[in-house]
Amino acid sequence: MGASGDTRADGGPPPYQSLPSVNRLLASAGLASFVATHGRTLVRDAIRLVLDDARIALAEGRPVDHALLGPSIERAISARAAPHLRRVINATGVLLHTNLGRAPLAPSAVAAVVDAARGYSTLELDLHSGERGSRHDHAGVLIAELLSAEAGIAVNNCAGAVLLMLAAIARGREVIVSRGELVEIGGGFRVPDIMRESGAELVEVGTTNKVYADDYAKAVRPNTAALLVVHRSNFAMVGFTHSPTIAELARVAKDKGISLLVDVGSGLIAPPALLGTLLEKPGFADEPRAERVLSEGADLVAISGDKLLGGPQAGILAGKRALIDLVKKHPLARALRADKLSLAALEATLRLYRDERASEIPVVRAMTEAPGQTKLRAEALLMKLGEGGFALREVSATVGGGSLPLAALASTAVVLPAKGQGAVRLAAELRASEPPVIARIEDDRVIIDLKSVQDSELDELSTSIRSALDRIAN
Repeated sequence: MGASGDTRADGGPPPYQSLPSVNRLLASAGLASFVATHGRTLVRDAIRLVLDDARIALAEGRPVDHALLGPSIERAISARAAPHLRRVINATGVLLHTNLGRAPLAPSAVAAVVDAARGYSTLELDLHSGERGSRHDHAGVLIAELLSAEAGIAVNNCAGAVLLMLAAIARGREVIVSRGELVEIGGGFRVPDIMRESGAELVEVGTTNKVYADDYAKAVRPNTAALLVVHRSNFAMVGFTHSPTIAELARVAKDKGISLLVDVGSGLIAPPALLGTLLEKPGFADEPRAERVLSEGADLVAISGDKLLGGPQAGILAGKRALIDLVKKHPLARALRADKLSLAALEATLRLYRDERASEIPVVRAMTEAPGQTKLRAEALLMKLGEGGFALREVSATVGGGSLPLAALASTAVVLPAKGQGAVRLAAELRASEPPVIARIEDDRVIIDLKSVQDSELDELSTSIRSALDRIAN
C-alpha cells in the first residue's frame, strides 16, 4: 500500500473500495426499520462510523469481515439512539453513589413524578380559591410538620439552600463560622466560596480542631448577622477536638440578638425506632437531626433531599417563620426554585415519613435491612446465574454521598469468575450491558455487592452478567 493509503502496492484499487457505500446500506431492507424508528440522519451517521473503522482496519492491513458490518451498524445505531442519562444497576455497595444519582426514589415518589409530568398540575394554583398559589406550599407544610418547625421551603439543592439562606439573612454583613468547618462539599465547591457568592463576609474563629462558644461570642460585632454551623458530613475529625453544642451557640446568638444558622447537610430524619441497631454504629449516633437541632435553639437549618432523607435532589430550609419569609422574598428564591417534578417526588417522600412508611424508601430500607436479607438476595442471584465459578463473599458496604463516612454496613457480594485484567475487561463489559451494571473490583475480582441492588433488579442483573461473561469468553 502506498504512503497515502489510496492504492495497493501493485497499483490496483484501494482495498476499501470493496466496502458498500453509505447510500446502499441506508437503502437496504435490513436497516429500513431502524430508519423508521430513529430517522435517516442517525442511521446514516452510524453507518459512516462503522465504515470509517473498516477503512482504517483495511488501511492498516487488517481483515474486515463484511458479514459483520450489519451487526456492527445495528450496535452503533443502538448506542447512538440510547439516552445519555440512563438507568443503571448499582452493584457497588455504595447506597448514595453521587456518580449514579444518589438516592433511588420510592415507588410512590416515582408515581407522583409520572402523574405531575403527564399533564398539567397545581404547581402554582390554589384549587380552593381558584387564584394563584405558591409552589412552596406543596412541600413546605410537610417540612414544617416533620421537623417541628414554624415554616419550611424546598429549593433545587442543599448548596443552593445555604446560598439563599446566607444571601437573604446576611448579605453585606458578617457571618461567624468555625475554621474547622470551612469544608469542601464535593465537586470542588467550598463553604467559603458559597459564603462569598452570597454576599456575606466570612469571619473565622477557633482552630482547625478546637473551637469554643466563647470564640464565637468574642467575634460578634455590630455588623454580625449570624453564627453558622456546618456539619462535617463527608469526613470525621477525631482525637484532640472540641466543638460547642448547638444549645451553647443558641445562647450566644440569643444574647447577641443574631441568628444561628445550621447546615446539617445529610438530612437524616428516619425515626430512631426504625434505625434500631444502626444507631450503635460509628457515625449514626452522632449524625445531627434537623428536628433536634431546631429544638436546641437553631433558627434555621438546611438539609439535602437526596441523601439520607432518600428523596430527589433538593435543598430544604426549615425554622423560624420570619426567616423563611425573608428567604421566600429574596430574588435568588426564584433562581433556585425546585421544578414540579422534584417537588412532586419530595412531597411524596415526605408523606411516607409522615405516614410512618419510611421503610418503603429504598435508601432507608437498604440501611436498615438485616444482613441476612442481603445474603438472601445474593443467594437468589447466585441461583439465577447457575454454574460458572461464582462465589459468595461477606463484604462491607458504605452509605456514600458525603454521608456517614465512618459507618460500614454488613453486606454480601457475588464474586464473578474473572481475575486481573480479565476483571477489568469484565467490569467494562458490564457497563456496556443493557441495563448497564456498575460493579467494583476488589482483590482483582469483580464483585456484585447486593446491598445497593433491589430485589426487582435481580433478573436483569443476572442477564447482564451472563451476557458480559459470554462476550469476554469469545
